[in-house]
Amino acid sequence: MSAKRLFCFVFFLLPVSVLVAQPKAIFIILDGISADVLEKVSTPAIDEIASCGAYTRAYTGGLKGHHSQSPTVSAVGYNHILTGTWSYKHNVWDNAIKEPNYHYWNIFRLAKQSNPALQTAIFSTWLDNRTKLVGDGLPEAGNITIDYAFDGFELNEEKFPHDPEKKYILAIDEYVADEAARYIREQAPDLSWVYLEYTDDAGHRYGDGVEYEEAIRKADGQVNRIWESVKYRESVFKEDWLVLVTTDHGRDATTGKEHGGQSDRERTVWISTNSKKLNEKFGKQTAAVDILPSMVRHMDFQLPLQLEQEWDGIPFIGKISLGDLTVTKRTKKLLLSWTVYDPQGVAEIYVSVSNHFKEGVYDPYALAAKRKVAKGSAELSLTRHQSDFYKIVIKAPFNTAQAWVFVQ
Repeated sequence: MSAKRLFCFVFFLLPVSVLVAQPKAIFIILDGISADVLEKVSTPAIDEIASCGAYTRAYTGGLKGHHSQSPTVSAVGYNHILTGTWSYKHNVWDNAIKEPNYHYWNIFRLAKQSNPALQTAIFSTWLDNRTKLVGDGLPEAGNITIDYAFDGFELNEEKFPHDPEKKYILAIDEYVADEAARYIREQAPDLSWVYLEYTDDAGHRYGDGVEYEEAIRKADGQVNRIWESVKYRESVFKEDWLVLVTTDHGRDATTGKEHGGQSDRERTVWISTNSKKLNEKFGKQTAAVDILPSMVRHMDFQLPLQLEQEWDGIPFIGKISLGDLTVTKRTKKLLLSWTVYDPQGVAEIYVSVSNHFKEGVYDPYALAAKRKVAKGSAELSLTRHQSDFYKIVIKAPFNTAQAWVFVQ
């Protein structure tokens, strides 16, 4: 048995009283790493994390050709992860982040809603992640404040002189990763986000090739320092840590220098996690938006149903009943189908014909039907619900799923 598997094996055999210790979570976004290159480059830290749980390819960018289709652009990808929704909801379409819709709450706001005492931290090579996407301290974003922020160093040209090859970004990544490792080891915040940028810069400058691969290896070394701190906390303090390492988008298929489009390579991302509580959704149509509900599951946040039923993602941690909900319109009918993950119980199907949620107001839903989860499908008559827009929510024993329908 290799050393990297030994740690996971020993921790898995600890008493149940230890395994239900205080849950903590950290998600690490390594910018712009295509899955195909990651899988051929030596990344011992990312591999070790996966050896404790699993690794999978996933997708970003919403459903192609659908109202949820979203650009494969950095800030857009981060916000899919932060909010569990695609751009048609969170309203981030590019890196300018002009008018994000904060009514779709990010993971840090959900944490503070569930328990204001939870300690949060962001370690980032891009300041806008905290100030614009999370909306740190903004009234419209809920007036939440990140308890410990280590970012903004790209603005400090005295400490990090800018160079055309953007090696200063690599230096900032190293600085940020070192501090994340130190702070997690010493302070162990309950919820942390680490963002490291240089892999995307290397991709843009060099495209597919040795320089890009070397940047990925360096990022893996940065992840390793953070991972070592997590292992220390688990070993010494018996904390229950969820670690998620992922990326925000892939790269173009021609050179690897670009992204933003809807090619399979640009839309393909990946997730490495140490979780031992993964369900069948992990590795089956896994999406970037599944990360937020999975963190919520691990942290056991208690949240209003009205927030949960707006997520586009389905948790890949813990029990789930169903997922992959699709809805199509027929004459006076809506045809629903879903993937069955656990056939127990009844699915309650609710319909709303308004979307006031985008303005911060909960929408009224009417119970339209009940079906056995195991059936995997349903038909809804629209006789009582005449509209050109429908929001569908299915409440099942172990999770909810939702979809929107626009009638042309």
